[in-house]
Amino acid sequence: MLYASGDQEREQNALADNPAWRDPFTRDYARVLHSASFRRLQGKTQVFPGHESDFFRNRLTHSLEVAQIAEGIAARLNCVEASFAPTTGNAINCRLCATAALIHDMGHPPFGHNGEKALDSKMRDYGGFEGNAQSLRIVSVLEKKIYGTAGQRLGLGLCYRTLASIIKYDNKIPTNRKGGAKVVKGYYGTEADLVTRIKDAVLCGQQLKDKKFKTIECSIMDIADDIAYSTFDLEDSFKADFLSPANALSSSNELLDAVAKKVSNELGYDFTGAQTLLTLIEIFDIGSPIVNDGDHLRSFIDRFKAYERICKDAHYRTKLSSDLINRAINEVSVDYDDEFPMLSTVKLGREAKERVEVLKHYTYLAAIYSPRVKVSEYRGQEVVEGIFHALTSDRGELLMPEDVKQQYELSSHDVASQMRIVCDYIAGMTDRYSVEFYGRLHSDSAATMFKPH
Repeated sequence: MLYASGDQEREQNALADNPAWRDPFTRDYARVLHSASFRRLQGKTQVFPGHESDFFRNRLTHSLEVAQIAEGIAARLNCVEASFAPTTGNAINCRLCATAALIHDMGHPPFGHNGEKALDSKMRDYGGFEGNAQSLRIVSVLEKKIYGTAGQRLGLGLCYRTLASIIKYDNKIPTNRKGGAKVVKGYYGTEADLVTRIKDAVLCGQQLKDKKFKTIECSIMDIADDIAYSTFDLEDSFKADFLSPANALSSSNELLDAVAKKVSNELGYDFTGAQTLLTLIEIFDIGSPIVNDGDHLRSFIDRFKAYERICKDAHYRTKLSSDLINRAINEVSVDYDDEFPMLSTVKLGREAKERVEVLKHYTYLAAIYSPRVKVSEYRGQEVVEGIFHALTSDRGELLMPEDVKQQYELSSHDVASQMRIVCDYIAGMTDRYSVEFYGRLHSDSAATMFKPH
């Protein structure tokens, strides 16, 4: 069966008794939605900083969109896949997929991947830093809703199956790594025992041999994230006049080849710059190349107007996004695992996967990697590193909020624990809060001293 009784167990069963109308996974959804860490996502950048416009997506709105797409994927699979038909009692829990999506970005630090790199560089000798690992740590340790019988924090006190739904990478991050090493995806050593308990509960004590642990809900969330990221980041880039279909299709060979290289790495087979261009043409639905039919100029003008309409008219811009998402959802399939149904693999069809990867990497290289965006990210890295240095310097704990300071002082015998406490504190900051905090450290006029931590 897809779900077992152990899935609904929790580390601490306080408040775990549910009324008949409310199942445990619905309760988990509510706990995540109402948590402080989820709320803070509104202050974390998706592509364009929030101060640029209230219109652009942030990590919170992105997570809500991923949740809707994840629920849509699950609902469709329950409808079209015989293994998950509601009559079998084996249907995928749509709300659980949505909960995984709400959690998936909660571990992102201020300033996105640059903030992640900055924290990881500081934590390289203490277990590293990585967004997915931090998400698990937030909901299982850092949030202050549930405490164990020994007084230890248990985060939001979520079910084991809910916690399992956010373990994207079945890999313990090494405690020590060489300088210059890339961010390692996985979970921290501090949560290794918890991950073992999660696996035992979800797998009913069975052991995996040659298969990585990744639940079907996590697989659905992962695909939904890619679909949302590839589509809505492009939409925001169009709205911001960073990109347009016209300049996408007139991209240099160097850019198309760079996109193709990244797409090839994701797909596992060769994908060329020419294929990248053809995929973009298909995405923007411009039809066949213009032929000289006696009205060549008119055809060109009509095409250009169509491109401009996508960028300037919200109706056509959102219609493109909606069409791309619907096409992707309808091309999701599943490889059912008879031995471990809960680890069945959900995947995008070949053409949909190519579209998603082309858009994702094109938008990243053409917009997110552009100098105007990178200036803000570079500043963010400097801010994160500066705050970390201040908090870990002599008497740096005096700069911390009282509860963080108390934890820090109680861990005086363990440098690694102190570094993790500082890392947790900074990772939970919003972009704006981190800038204000950094400003108070370096400028008399940057921020008021009366604003609380």
